[in-house]
Amino acid sequence: MAILQKKITRRIRILRALVIILLSMYSINLFSMQVLRKELFVSEAARVSIQSTRIPAPRGEIYDRSGQYLLAGNKEAYSVYITPSELPDSRRQSVIGHLSRLLSIPIKDIESKLPEASSYSYGRIALAKNASLAAITEIASKIDEFPGVSWTSKPLRDYPELRSLSNVIGYVGNITRDEYKLLYNKGYTLEDFTGKAGIEYSYEDLLKGKDGWISKTVDVHGKDISGNEAKMQAPVPGKRLVLSIDQNIQTIAEDTLGKRQGSVIVLKPATGEILAMATYPYYDSRAFMSDNAGQAYLDLLNDPEKPMLERAYQSSYPPASTFKTVLTAAVLEEGFISPEKTIYCAGEIFYGGRSWSCWIKRPGHGPLNLPNALAQSCDIYYWTVGRDYIGIENIVSYAQDFGYGKPTGIDLPGENIGLLPTPTWKEEKYNVPWTPGDTMNVSIGQGYLLASPLQVADMMAMIVNNGIIYKPHILKEVRDPTTGALINQVQPEVLHKSPISAKTFNTLRTYLRGVIEHGSATVPLNTKVVQIAGKTGTGEIGLKDRWHSWFASFGPYDAPPKDQIVVVTMIEASNPWEWWGPYAANVIYQAIFAGQSASDAAKTVGVKLQGSTLSGRRE
Repeated sequence: MAILQKKITRRIRILRALVIILLSMYSINLFSMQVLRKELFVSEAARVSIQSTRIPAPRGEIYDRSGQYLLAGNKEAYSVYITPSELPDSRRQSVIGHLSRLLSIPIKDIESKLPEASSYSYGRIALAKNASLAAITEIASKIDEFPGVSWTSKPLRDYPELRSLSNVIGYVGNITRDEYKLLYNKGYTLEDFTGKAGIEYSYEDLLKGKDGWISKTVDVHGKDISGNEAKMQAPVPGKRLVLSIDQNIQTIAEDTLGKRQGSVIVLKPATGEILAMATYPYYDSRAFMSDNAGQAYLDLLNDPEKPMLERAYQSSYPPASTFKTVLTAAVLEEGFISPEKTIYCAGEIFYGGRSWSCWIKRPGHGPLNLPNALAQSCDIYYWTVGRDYIGIENIVSYAQDFGYGKPTGIDLPGENIGLLPTPTWKEEKYNVPWTPGDTMNVSIGQGYLLASPLQVADMMAMIVNNGIIYKPHILKEVRDPTTGALINQVQPEVLHKSPISAKTFNTLRTYLRGVIEHGSATVPLNTKVVQIAGKTGTGEIGLKDRWHSWFASFGPYDAPPKDQIVVVTMIEASNPWEWWGPYAANVIYQAIFAGQSASDAAKTVGVKLQGSTLSGRRE
């Protein structure tokens, strides 16, 4: 019995000791938590209990060069929320019904987002992200009928009717997961919009503002318990961009181009500023702000007329006889042949077992020297000079000097640099050698040679500037979004400086004026308000009833470069043939320098803006 009593006593002592040890451990841990590690747990509790809400920053506005015409702005978009814990069971169906009517959302879709009526949830649930102002106004005016309902506003991109400037301004869209991986460290979230094309894409860093935030203290259920202690940081809007685009000139260019597939560029050669960049067909940037943005994108992408293509710099074509300007410069600079030496044009030559016809004039131009050959755009003259005197190596060298086969560096995405073919390129591409016939084709801007209208515009700018090409650009100024104060002004940047002599350029300008005075452009270029110099071009694409129609020009001819503009019109062969390129340029010059609209200018020079069949001439 005594032994049993001793065993029980020992066990009690052991149990007591264990209890004391456990209590001591808990006491030490409690002391550590409350005293030694107090600050850590206090800060952790504060972190968990503070709820921060992002306030999206308005995207920067975009204006034309005047700073008055808004090309891209913002409008308020309203998101509607409901807090289930604040929605009485007795009024649940009534509120859901009202919201369904105002937000145009099926009742079943709203109910699917809400927890069971018995659930006491303080969490706010989003019902609509783009509610109308009318819906918000009705909710606000009858707020007692909408217990638990709240709303917030966020800026959403807004565009006016941009016409073809949509292809320049671009559009914004929801950030993709792949984009988010690259941009999350710049403060982006999956709820953000980001530029997808045009200026919106190129200057995303400037246009995106800095988001603000509001923080409040909530309990474990998410209920706001901060009272008046909530903190807020206001968002900072994106920068205001002022473009080089002149809205008046842009409208003139668009009206003159009409519904013809092609493009028009108006450029300031002394600075590289793009005053107008029209293209047709075009898309509407507003299509990407709708609820069906994804389908709109697919429809545009699959459209056979390619309205998302900015034809002024994202397409390339055979530059045709506008390229004869390059060979003319080579002859003047190098003296490959005397400018006064004549070559006889009988309207046809035979080479390589086939006939080559000078289809500008049959039975031929007769004897022509260099200035008259350029004025009359004689193919036989340039075939002969290119093949027998200049050679493909020198043609390529001079073409590169004028910017062919190279990027212009324009501040827009997706530039097409065209193609400047060489013997090496052809051998690598087709595994066949270069032939003199290839040289003949390149000599008149045909064959494998391709150029964008912007590259052709740079060629004319180089002639105006005595050998300097300034980098073409759309952005003119960056301004403060609130005060409008100037932050940065884009300065002219030399893209290329040619070693060709000023004497050569001076003579070349005289020759190009001769194209209008007594050459191929005499008939269409009849405006009296300004003297123009330029070169026509008709690009062959293998069809017998239509060709690409080019006119590359500058004016006023007798003005200093700072007062001149370059105009390049390019009408695709997909349109019915009407040789509209030079006629379009004529209207544009008349409108700009006479202060007229495109329609009034067209009446003044005696042409129709759309459907004109004034001439069947080519070149």
